[in-house]
Amino acid sequence: DVIVRGIRSCLPLGECLSIIGRESPEPLSEEFRNNTEGVRLGLTLNESMERASKRIDVPEFNFFTIVLAIQQETGGNLAETLSNLSGILRARKAMKDKVKAMSSEARTTATIIGSLPFGMGGILYLTSPEYLMNLFTTSTGPILMVSGAVSMAIGIAVMAKMINFKI
Repeated sequence: DVIVRGIRSCLPLGECLSIIGRESPEPLSEEFRNNTEGVRLGLTLNESMERASKRIDVPEFNFFTIVLAIQQETGGNLAETLSNLSGILRARKAMKDKVKAMSSEARTTATIIGSLPFGMGGILYLTSPEYLMNLFTTSTGPILMVSGAVSMAIGIAVMAKMINFKI
């Protein structure tokens, strides 16, 4: 958005990148300072952006690099193109946040269901320890505990698979 506003106010792209290098928070500003320094030392903007893209390795920055490279090849309205990219990136972030919010209920439910047998076992031990001691004193007790642990592990794995979304 800083670049879009800068270009619309007739600043050159290099100056807009320099402004980002001065005024952004630290991890981002260092990369943009390195970028503008690379251009000053003789690299093309595309080469400098590709190097930064390899260092950062964030999909959004890769999109930005690709848009700048294509725009330099084809020409056109850079401010409009970057404005569209900004809208797409904001919509993408909003979608990730929405999926995270919607899956938080499922995560909470899975946590409760996964901890319920252990909680009930603790309550049962406190209120009626003779019921729970049968698991440790009889020959079938260890078999039941192992089968219960295997069932719990399978259930937890299924619930984890159901609530993890990739966008």
